[in-house]
Amino acid sequence: MFAQMSKAVPELATGLMATLELTITAAIISFLFGHVIWWLREQRFLLLRSAARLYVSLMRGTPSIVQLFLVFFSLPLIGLGGKPLLAAILAIGLNSAAYTAEILRANYAAVPRGQREAARVSGLTRFQCWRYVLAPQALRGSLPALVNEFTLIVKTTPLASVIAVTELTYAGQLIIARTYEATPVMLPIVLGYLLICWPILLLARRLQTRLDRARAN
Repeated sequence: MFAQMSKAVPELATGLMATLELTITAAIISFLFGHVIWWLREQRFLLLRSAARLYVSLMRGTPSIVQLFLVFFSLPLIGLGGKPLLAAILAIGLNSAAYTAEILRANYAAVPRGQREAARVSGLTRFQCWRYVLAPQALRGSLPALVNEFTLIVKTTPLASVIAVTELTYAGQLIIARTYEATPVMLPIVLGYLLICWPILLLARRLQTRLDRARAN
């Protein structure tokens, strides 16, 4: 049994790297596109606000696996067929972006209106107001919810196996099908997910501490 498990280590390591790549890139898409959706929801033009609102409703109201299949089968239409990892990254990242946008919207709205007005009266542009007044306070308040959202991305990555992405869980399933040993395979998989999530939690704790100190000063 141990000989078989030792042979399986490279496969699990490859699956772990695929999961890590999927998590990091999907989280980046979620954070950046989440800001775009939040920004659109704050615009005065009804069409932009309605489009952003519709996007959030669609992403939050339809199953993630349906969105994954939609992205996967749509990529060949733009010449990007045969890229299941890219499809998984886009589907998971864009789905998470809807939740990220709502997190950011709630925390930006929590910044006192008087601070915005004071920033504009003092001569700051809209971008400077966002950069120096709104963003630091809103991101500080958003941090716990964003960390939770990014850990949910990690837990969503096994969904990519349905389009043949050999991430960590799917790699383990292939090994189990070959060795008929479930527990010795699943334990390293659990450890692998912890190795991904734990640094995220530690980084978030450190950022929260730095933000609290900056606020106190």
